[in-house]
Amino acid sequence: MATLETKRLILRPVHTDDAARIEELASDYELAKTTLNVPSPYPEGGGKDFVEVFSKKENLVLFAMVEKESDSLIGLINLNLTPAYERGELGYWVGRPYWGRGFGTEAAQAVTEYGFDELKLNKVFAGAYSDNPGSWRIMEKLGMTHEGTWKQHAKRFGRYIDLTYYGLLREDYEKAKAGE
Repeated sequence: MATLETKRLILRPVHTDDAARIEELASDYELAKTTLNVPSPYPEGGGKDFVEVFSKKENLVLFAMVEKESDSLIGLINLNLTPAYERGELGYWVGRPYWGRGFGTEAAQAVTEYGFDELKLNKVFAGAYSDNPGSWRIMEKLGMTHEGTWKQHAKRFGRYIDLTYYGLLREDYEKAKAGE
C-alpha cells in the first residue's frame, strides 16, 4: 500500500506500534459518539486488536494520519472498497485534540485523489451522522454531492441516528481537476 503526503500530514499504513495511540485517541467518548464503529468505553488492548484485524482486511485501504510537525498519529482514514462496482466508501476519524484544524479535509482530499487516480474507482462516497456537520462539511469541501439522508438508519448509544450520504463520481472529479 502507498504512503501519501500532504502539506501537513503523512498518510501511511497502520502498524502495530500505532495500537497504543489509536487506543488513546479512540478512548475519548466525544470521538466515539460521532462514529458508528468506535466502541465506548474503548476496551483495553482494543488498539492492538484493531490493528491486527483491520490492517489485513481485504478490500480495505487503511491509513494512519500522522502530523508531520509532531510525528504523532492523529487519526485514521480508509477506503472500504467494493471492487465489483469500482467504488470506495470513505471513512475517517480525527482525535479530538486535532478537531477544527482542517486535518480531516486534508487527509480526505488525498485519499479521494488516491481512490480515483491510483485505484481507478468510479465513485467515492461517504456517510456521516446528519447532526455532525464537521464530518459532512468535509465531504462538501471534497466536491461531493449530497445524495440523500437515511432516516433513523442506525442506533448508537440508545438513540436512532439519521445518516447523510455524499458521493463523487469519477466524471465530476475529472472535470474539477481539469478546472471546468
